[in-house]
Amino acid sequence: MTATSTGDSSFELRPVQFSRLTRRGILLGLSLPQLIVLATALVIVVVGLYTNGGAGLAWSSPAWTVLVAIAWVPIGGRKIIEWVPITVRWVLRTRAKQTTYRRRVVKPRPAGTLALPGDLAALREWEDPETGAAMIHDPHAQTLTAICGVSHPAFVLLDPGERQRRVTGWGRVLAAACRSGRVARIQVQERTLPDSGSGLAEWWREHGRADGSWAATTYRELIERAGPAGERHATTISLALDMHAAVRQIHSAGGGMKGAAAVLRQEMQSFQTALRSAELHLTGWLTPGDVALILRTAYDPASGPALERHGALGRELATAGPVAVNETWDRLRSDSAHHAVLWISEWPRAQTFPGFLAPVILTGGVLRSLALHYLPVRADQAARDLRKKKTEMIADAAQRRKIGQVEDTQASAEYQDVLQQESELTAGHGVLRVVGLVSISAPTIGELDAAVSQVEQAAIQASCETRRLVGQQAQAFTAAALPLCRTI
Repeated sequence: MTATSTGDSSFELRPVQFSRLTRRGILLGLSLPQLIVLATALVIVVVGLYTNGGAGLAWSSPAWTVLVAIAWVPIGGRKIIEWVPITVRWVLRTRAKQTTYRRRVVKPRPAGTLALPGDLAALREWEDPETGAAMIHDPHAQTLTAICGVSHPAFVLLDPGERQRRVTGWGRVLAAACRSGRVARIQVQERTLPDSGSGLAEWWREHGRADGSWAATTYRELIERAGPAGERHATTISLALDMHAAVRQIHSAGGGMKGAAAVLRQEMQSFQTALRSAELHLTGWLTPGDVALILRTAYDPASGPALERHGALGRELATAGPVAVNETWDRLRSDSAHHAVLWISEWPRAQTFPGFLAPVILTGGVLRSLALHYLPVRADQAARDLRKKKTEMIADAAQRRKIGQVEDTQASAEYQDVLQQESELTAGHGVLRVVGLVSISAPTIGELDAAVSQVEQAAIQASCETRRLVGQQAQAFTAAALPLCRTI
């Protein structure tokens, strides 16, 4: 994907096209595990022929036939050999009892840590003294993340010219992140939440007349008793600083977390300016209490309306995690909900217009979180990667012609994508890798399966292909439902 960094005087809505998911391998489209398995099968065949001739080949046929099947036969969209690391890791995690989590209520946690399961327990909280923003430090990935809330008008209701203008502005925001070189990841998260009725209460406080009359008393009581009356949408953007790439600037700012916070603060200011030019209203950088509320409602959606109606509750980041988590092969169970995560494995292959994800975003009656992870690539690194990819594709095409293999349309389309990305990079645009995840939540397993089917159908309407992640639902949930710029 490319991010526009130059303006355009024409604001007619223009179609866009995504690059295809590359399925190239090391040799003739085969990945390294496939080559290893096929090479092992070939060795067995050769040894059988040289030792006992045809009888040796027949005697060893069960072994090499199984290996060939493992390398070639697909199951669930993946070759069998590609399932091996996922299955092995799942078995090891199950044996080590890493698929369950129970909070130790009577044991206090160290100061500055987050009460989250798995490797999220290593995350540290840092409150910026200047902005009051909550900065989350990941010591493993060496990132420091800040989160901001964003409000915007309904994109689908804008006229085509206004849509194109806003798309161009957002492209400039992403292009600026590519040029920075210190931004590790940008996560845009759009969540649907049950409406707590706090908006009605706020309206009554501002516009109501509490004069003690019967009408005023009745109206106030109705608002206070109002439960979830629908659903609302909330959007956040998370900005992760790459502490490895910014080590010199961090050292110049004083070193340690204080220096890293100063460097991230500079990126936050630049990002805020870019958002303003894109006409996106930044509602503020989230405080520890705001982040705690998001984490709590992600694991316990049923508590969301009550916590929002009582603003002082549930805003301790040290206790915002779940009480219990159970992970199974294809779903996750936390406090009050079951969750499943879908990966957008294929974006629209044909040209499409901005706003194509509207069927997914506007799906009614489903609690879900759509997370788009943008990984900026520096211009020099992107140029090297594109040259390497193009060279490998040309070499693979020459090798296929040598052995008489017919060139398929998929390989030609991927080569054209590389040429397109190279030309856009030369024109001054930025290159980003995009990962799309959808986390779906429901009170029961039956409702969850129905909601997953509904989202899958909406993705088909958006010309996208989704796949349910298995064997890694806990890790996928942290990347899809939590605005912490986590990877899978």
